[in-house]
Amino acid sequence: MSQKSYNNTASLYLIPTPIGNLEDITMRCLKVLQEVDYILCEDTRTTGSLLKKYDIRNHLVSCHEFNEDSIKSKVVNDLQLGKNIGLVTDQGTPIISDPGYIIVQEALKYQFNVIALPGATAFVPALISSGLSPSPFIFYGFLNAKSSKQKKELEQLKNYAMTIIFYEAPHRIVKTLTNIKEVFGDRRISLNREISKMYEEIYRGTISEVLENLTTIKGEMVIVVDGNCEMNKYDTMSVLEHIYLYLEDGLTEKEAIKLVAKERGIAKSEVYQEYHRKKDVK
Repeated sequence: MSQKSYNNTASLYLIPTPIGNLEDITMRCLKVLQEVDYILCEDTRTTGSLLKKYDIRNHLVSCHEFNEDSIKSKVVNDLQLGKNIGLVTDQGTPIISDPGYIIVQEALKYQFNVIALPGATAFVPALISSGLSPSPFIFYGFLNAKSSKQKKELEQLKNYAMTIIFYEAPHRIVKTLTNIKEVFGDRRISLNREISKMYEEIYRGTISEVLENLTTIKGEMVIVVDGNCEMNKYDTMSVLEHIYLYLEDGLTEKEAIKLVAKERGIAKSEVYQEYHRKKDVK
């Protein structure tokens, strides 16, 4: 269903807030924070400090991962009454590894406007300052906190040729980097901490070099990891050419398809369909 964002009906506004430096907020975000009927926020104290800085007086309603499901009906009822509602998280763009997804789903379910404002988010400055390839990239967010499950996630990602971005908490950063090195190998990375704040730091180098030089482990961390360079050699090769490469080496069709899927980080069924479609054309 197509829906216009501005049709003079009640709307839920997703409003990015600064990730560190309180001046990193757009004029439009400030205007919407002032004009909505109330603001959903993770921590009323954090959002209250931001509003106080800009002399914005508005009602705050707590909305976090533990109560989001229970207040979604209130949000829908208020939208039905014609109220405009703002949604923010403590830092950055809502829903990017933060609460808000359940509220958005519920608003869309009842066909209300959901309007996302552009603004601050941590992974974009981390990516463009990393010195690693900016395109294509995968934003993964937080890996599982449990080491065994984390390694399984990394195993699924290790063959991807594109740059991969992770978020991580400071108390887990050393273990996570160690696991990435174990599964991915000693790749080039960039590690950002305290983006936009006074003590912002960026560590660049191999994982081993970053671990060796990592002296301050405080603040939110963004890890940008180089893609699997071995996969880059297939960038100019079609799926069919890739398969024939292994067929010529003596692999069976089944073995070749499985290996190509693994090396390209795509589903076997996708490789199978592409192979048989183009093989039949030939």
